[in-house]
Amino acid sequence: MPEPSVFESVIRRLGLDDRRLRWVLAAAAGILLALCHPFPAWTGLAWLVPGMLWIAVVGCSPRRAFWIGSAAGVIESLIALRWLLHIPFPAGAVAGWLALSAYLGLFTGAWCVWIAMTLRPVAGSDGTTSWRKTLEAFSDRGWFRRAGWILAASAAWVAVEMVQARLLTGFPWNFLGVTQWRNGPLIQVASLAGVYGVSFVVCWCSLALASAAVLVVFRPALRFAWMAEGRLPLVVLLILVGWGFNRMMRPVSDAGAGRSLTLALVQPSIPQQLIWNDAASPERFEKARRLSAQALATRPDVLVWPEGFLPGFTDSQLMAMTRLVGDAGAWWVFGADDSDRAANGHTNDYNAAILSSPGGRFAQVYRKRHLVLFGEYIPFASRLPFLKSLIPIGDGFAAGSGPVPFRIQQPGLSVVLSPVICFEDIFPHHTRDQIVPDTDLLLEMTNDGWFGESGAQWQHCANASFRAVENGVPLVRCSNNGISCWIDAFGRLRDVAGGADGNVYGAGFLRIAVALPPVEEGHPRTWYFRHGDVFGWTCLALASWRAIRSRFRRVEKPTLRANPANPTTPAAKGS
Repeated sequence: MPEPSVFESVIRRLGLDDRRLRWVLAAAAGILLALCHPFPAWTGLAWLVPGMLWIAVVGCSPRRAFWIGSAAGVIESLIALRWLLHIPFPAGAVAGWLALSAYLGLFTGAWCVWIAMTLRPVAGSDGTTSWRKTLEAFSDRGWFRRAGWILAASAAWVAVEMVQARLLTGFPWNFLGVTQWRNGPLIQVASLAGVYGVSFVVCWCSLALASAAVLVVFRPALRFAWMAEGRLPLVVLLILVGWGFNRMMRPVSDAGAGRSLTLALVQPSIPQQLIWNDAASPERFEKARRLSAQALATRPDVLVWPEGFLPGFTDSQLMAMTRLVGDAGAWWVFGADDSDRAANGHTNDYNAAILSSPGGRFAQVYRKRHLVLFGEYIPFASRLPFLKSLIPIGDGFAAGSGPVPFRIQQPGLSVVLSPVICFEDIFPHHTRDQIVPDTDLLLEMTNDGWFGESGAQWQHCANASFRAVENGVPLVRCSNNGISCWIDAFGRLRDVAGGADGNVYGAGFLRIAVALPPVEEGHPRTWYFRHGDVFGWTCLALASWRAIRSRFRRVEKPTLRANPANPTTPAAKGS
């Protein structure tokens, strides 16, 4: 029987058998991944997590791998999404936090099932599945076979994210690649492959690092063979980072030197409890009017209000604001409820963004297309009406029919804004669809006041920043209580409301000047904008093919070859 490695000796002294160690590794992976997101945003830990999960489930049956992986995903979500507990509806907040965490955990479990299906366990001398033998069999593979599997496993991670972004309307929140949102050179990959490209690179490097560790622990006689394990991903990573640096070094026009747009973003910071209180509407309006007057005194081109903090206007309030904005000669974009009457006589309500001209005319209306499941609408409510009594949102909203670009046209000013509302900006494919060929910038209006002063605002901003890189356009965010800011086309966070004193959640306004490309240069678009999720769909096809092939492949028996440490001793080579 082979002598235990140093690693195994330490594990045994800690009293951990294979079964317990798997769960410890999975729990640790979930905790580390949660810590990569705001807060505390220790992004470097993300490069360890996929490798830890692989080690945790290698050699398991698919069923056991699913439960171990799901546990890791649930732990990550429970920690990262703890801001859901700030929702001012305690019972619903706890139920939503637990349900969403359990749901998101399924996707991590699905990736671990793929691992178990494509790396078959190897039996030990007693005939039972051996964690050590499976890892030894993997390390006995040639470098090309190991590298090929690691690439396929990274593609499988992307495939799971692609499904998560679309299944049951999708919830692409806090993907692996999003952890790197402050790593400017690396995230330029998103201009080619979307956020999925960044996730792929992080997963690939993590698995290569874990594979090198397996060689060190289980095949120390191979001496420096482990150094070759990360050679290819390291070279590719350096190339991508160098390319990203070069991309970010492109000259950016000064806002005062050419075509630009000045916007004043009003951040009223209204608690969600007051938004529900109709009696507090005059107080909310007066606060917004006062902040708007201060913002308009800086002479912006456009005044922007966030989503949802003042859903309905009285006629007198609307007249007062249009007069105030018109006197300043500014355009006004604000969020409000909208409605129309369908052909059958039923009234449809919408969560809308409205563009008002300096003359007080409603120029364009965008109705939110991607609604929050169980937050803005109840699925199957017509067939299961009892759900309305369980989830008190009334009839909810109807979805808008399509993108509506806001075109601001006046002497000396010609700009096209593409609006998105609330969490629409976390969907790569949806945001891409919102942008028309002559879009100058994305304008997001959101209300994150549901979540108090928590990490939700920063996580939302981190996810949204990738939409700017993917599509090559600046992104302006106006939020009820943060993060109101603008992000340039390379994903760099520029001016932030409250940045001077650090209180990004407080009331105030932010005046920004966004440089726009000269008209003669047109609107250069990224590869991702032109072609969409080609990379993501390719990864999904590759991962599916590999899983199907593994499912129907004939199970091979371990073969024997000479052990490098002792040529007279055979070593198992797994299928």
